[in-house]
Amino acid sequence: MTSTPATPEAGTLDIPDFPPPRSPECPFAPSPDLRALSGYGPLTRVRSWGDSTPWAVTGHAEQKALLSDPRLSVEFTRPGFPSPVDPSHAHAGSTDLSFVGMDDPEHARLRRMVSGAFTIKRVEAMRPRVQEMADDFIDAMLRGPGRADLVQDLALPIPSLVISEMLGVPYEDHAFFQSNSKVIVSAVASPQERATAHGNLAGYLDELVGRKLTEPGDDLLSSLCTQIESGELTRREAATMGVLLLLGGHETTANMISLGTLLLLQHPDQLALIRDTDDPAVIRTAVEELLRYLSIVHLGRRRTAVKDIEIAGRTIRAGEGVILLGELANRDPEVFPEPDRLDLTRNARHHQAFGAGSHHCVGQPLARMELQVIYPTLFRRIPTLRTVDALEAIPFKYDAVIYGLHALPVTW
Repeated sequence: MTSTPATPEAGTLDIPDFPPPRSPECPFAPSPDLRALSGYGPLTRVRSWGDSTPWAVTGHAEQKALLSDPRLSVEFTRPGFPSPVDPSHAHAGSTDLSFVGMDDPEHARLRRMVSGAFTIKRVEAMRPRVQEMADDFIDAMLRGPGRADLVQDLALPIPSLVISEMLGVPYEDHAFFQSNSKVIVSAVASPQERATAHGNLAGYLDELVGRKLTEPGDDLLSSLCTQIESGELTRREAATMGVLLLLGGHETTANMISLGTLLLLQHPDQLALIRDTDDPAVIRTAVEELLRYLSIVHLGRRRTAVKDIEIAGRTIRAGEGVILLGELANRDPEVFPEPDRLDLTRNARHHQAFGAGSHHCVGQPLARMELQVIYPTLFRRIPTLRTVDALEAIPFKYDAVIYGLHALPVTW
């Protein structure tokens, strides 16, 4: 039996650095340096931004418990919050993403105003429309020269069109909001560049909310306008909620579509399970395994303890930062046997791709439905789909906090 290395303590010199870079040798998995953190047990100290030493949480059970613990705060301006942005310069580089950066009860108050649009019943009613979109974009690809960029021609436009129709955002403005979103999720853009991009989107959504106050439609932004008129919501709050939903609604799903497609092309036996079935339950199970296997959130889910927390034999003190690493929780062998093996028949519903607790992703039913439609439709309609370039030549998003692909040239 091997022993677990002692957890590095704050103030020591041997604390591992965070975040380590992703490794091109394993583009679909956490890097060896990140995986090594699990060797210290479910919680360990890391040395991070500004020479801080927050706790990195690697265990699945510990993450599930902490993500539901009200003693952890998501407010990034709190002292001790693990962030690449200096809290003293928060306003200079701020990208206000509405309720995701708030604690309850304010978080719950604002979240309730949009959560009804993402119920399973509401989302399932959209499935025929998403199927129509998938077929339309694939038709356009097939009318082309026999090759395409799957990112620009399918993975990015479908989620962008879906969230645009939900919000009531004109899709013809997609180039504007996609380009600004790309800056916001960039890991190499400066705080000022991200703040400028966020300001561009916030101004755009504010103007759109203003129009819907006088000319409402049947969409989510118009619904928020009724909250403004009743005094429950300010116009600024509505605009920043719009930024959050527009950004989250297309950026994450687009990356999962392209990254999942590439992964499946590397595993033709698993791809066949999706392509050759008409059983919705099989597709649902396959999508959950892809969500487990492919972790697209970099830098973890970050929190600050507001009270002392005893967990896994350790004490997280009030004021200390916490980084919850979902990509390691999703490869915890205690929960997922043989976690590095892609198995689309695996019951992976306990993955933490969407987080847990009160801050779990509000749009997860929509993301799941889109993936359930797009993967099988793509592989059934283009059964000879293959990549143009070798895996090592494909541009992965090592420069973004939402992992994925910059481009995916394919042919058939």
